[in-house]
Amino acid sequence: MFTGIIESFGTIKRIESSGEGKVLLIGCDLDLSQTKIGDSIAVNGACLTAVSLGSREFKVDMAPETVSRTTFKKMGPGSRVNIERALKLSDRIDGHLVSGHIDGTGTIASIRKMSNAVILDVSVPEAMAADMIEKGSVAIEGISLTINKCWDKGFQVSIIPHTAKITTIGLKQVGDEVNIETDMLGKYVRKILTAGGGSVNSPGNAESGQGESDISMSLLARNGFL
Repeated sequence: MFTGIIESFGTIKRIESSGEGKVLLIGCDLDLSQTKIGDSIAVNGACLTAVSLGSREFKVDMAPETVSRTTFKKMGPGSRVNIERALKLSDRIDGHLVSGHIDGTGTIASIRKMSNAVILDVSVPEAMAADMIEKGSVAIEGISLTINKCWDKGFQVSIIPHTAKITTIGLKQVGDEVNIETDMLGKYVRKILTAGGGSVNSPGNAESGQGESDISMSLLARNGFL
């Protein structure tokens, strides 16, 4: 689990093919003395497992599924990446809860300056946009950001100068692909409401008194949630 608060830039030093997967050697500025083999590290938002460690570099295995869903399929040695180590439960959660499981990629549609912020419009598939709400959270390249507004095939975020300076988002240009992870809580709620995947009341349940087996919008309204 991560927060979307980037700790360091990293650089891909070497990429090895492993069938349809990849093995990446990544250099970074972090002190890795407290990191162990097997620990999770988010690289551009993708949760990866450290399989070997040096003082300022680490190696990760990347499964074919991860390669196919992320921008790593197009990256090469020298590419800059965002690095975040896994969350400690004793830490403050300054961003939002990020799983490191990339939903897919989006494309930067426009970049423009507004006062001290940079405004990014990002195009995404309609299915991904369905998991976004205005003022909700999204992770772009592992960076926790707030959604200004969203529409059926895209969304908009504001980037402050500090974020642009310490992450790869400041290096992006129109047309660049980026890794996207939508808010995990929103995905679970939508799944329950649209697919009937969370049975909480069995027929004739004495507490609900409704005789309904699935959560629905009408059930939530009757119980004061809407």
